[in-house]
Amino acid sequence: MANARTDLMQGTLELLILKTLSKEQMHGYGIAQRIHETVEDSLRVEDGSLYPALYRMEKRGWISSEWGTSDNNRRAKYYKLTKTGRRQLAAQADNWARIAHAVTRILEAT
Repeated sequence: MANARTDLMQGTLELLILKTLSKEQMHGYGIAQRIHETVEDSLRVEDGSLYPALYRMEKRGWISSEWGTSDNNRRAKYYKLTKTGRRQLAAQADNWARIAHAVTRILEAT
């Protein structure tokens, strides 16, 4: 299945959001679009998962938000990474790299 999409593993959505916001502040739809474009349609980010994750992350102090106007002149909530969020991104990225390395070793074992 060349065009099959994969559901996100639990816990990876927060990492993807943190990484996406590490470059610039964005509104929720923009975050989903950036992730979608970056992974060339191989992962699905549903609104029902994205927005609860954003609220959780804001409550934890990893991101902050403010209202603004989008490119198409609509009111939108913009999210940005906090210092705590940058530390969390580094920790989660390190953890993901360890997991990916371990899984790769198992898959390559003969």
